[in-house]
Amino acid sequence: MFDLITAPEIGTYWETMTKDRPPYLGEVLFPAQKKLGLDLKWLKGSAGLPVVLKPSAFDAGVVPRARMGFDSLQAQMPFFKESTYIDEELRQQLNMVLETGNQAYIDAIINRIFNDETRLLEGARARIEQMRMMALTTGAISIVANGQSYTYDYGMPSGHKVTVTTSWSDPTADIMTDISTWQDTIENDTGVRPTRAVCDGTVWANIKKNQNISKAVYVLGNGSVPLSDNRLASYLMEELGLEVTRYTKSYKGDDGNATRFMPEDTFVMMPSGNLGSTWFGTTPEESDLMSSNAANVSIVDTGVAITTTEKTDPVNVETKVSMIALPSFEAADQVLIADTAAD
Repeated sequence: MFDLITAPEIGTYWETMTKDRPPYLGEVLFPAQKKLGLDLKWLKGSAGLPVVLKPSAFDAGVVPRARMGFDSLQAQMPFFKESTYIDEELRQQLNMVLETGNQAYIDAIINRIFNDETRLLEGARARIEQMRMMALTTGAISIVANGQSYTYDYGMPSGHKVTVTTSWSDPTADIMTDISTWQDTIENDTGVRPTRAVCDGTVWANIKKNQNISKAVYVLGNGSVPLSDNRLASYLMEELGLEVTRYTKSYKGDDGNATRFMPEDTFVMMPSGNLGSTWFGTTPEESDLMSSNAANVSIVDTGVAITTTEKTDPVNVETKVSMIALPSFEAADQVLIADTAAD
């Protein structure tokens, strides 16, 4: 058992299992990077409207320009870890199968064990996506669990958090004007026009049933012809230059309830390119145990540490998954968050 259930084996199994898996939306918007230590520092608001060059007389000294539009943000990244054991039933099945020497049976039991072990890796991946999407849809991250409390505010301008005057659930709402106005707001404030947006399934359904949009797409149908997803996506791109993604993936939160990464009735607009980075720090397991004989350690997903330790009482293998991670959000000023359910 100690030879078969090791961190490198679990890491290889995980990478093989997830090789062809579509990425989370946050993985695309906030690509992963690695750094040493716990402290994370980044500059926000570096992009914006250009300031014209000052005129000058000949033979006059130059006037230095102060650095403007940069906010330096710093935070200590949170630490996450959990462990699991091989349960008694699986351990006994493995012992019996090992005696038979039947490799097919051995592989089947090992795969069952590895599937159990990788639940922690799934949890690490979901936690990172939860943080990224919380930052994107609220401008802040708040985590309270297991006696720990973490809060990170990305300093998003208050004017870039808006609420509609007419709820988008109303089929007569002027959705196209709302979106165009918000695009103008971001462009006027930052010089960058949003070209992408993300929403949940409820918002997408409200847009699809909007009478003004349906009438514009199917003129002869007078708003009575249902819109297909592809036709609606094409219309929003043609009219607004906006690529809208419907994001409906879910996770189980700290309270044990199923929760969507994208909050209901939320519409977020953003520019092209990366919005920030997902930073991984160096865990104690990586810095102290990789070079020791006390445990086996393997690193997956840029900075998630898998640690397996042999236990003698009871005889077992403990698998621990740990990470230090936090997204930076350099483009926070160029994002607009809209509540599409009017008060």
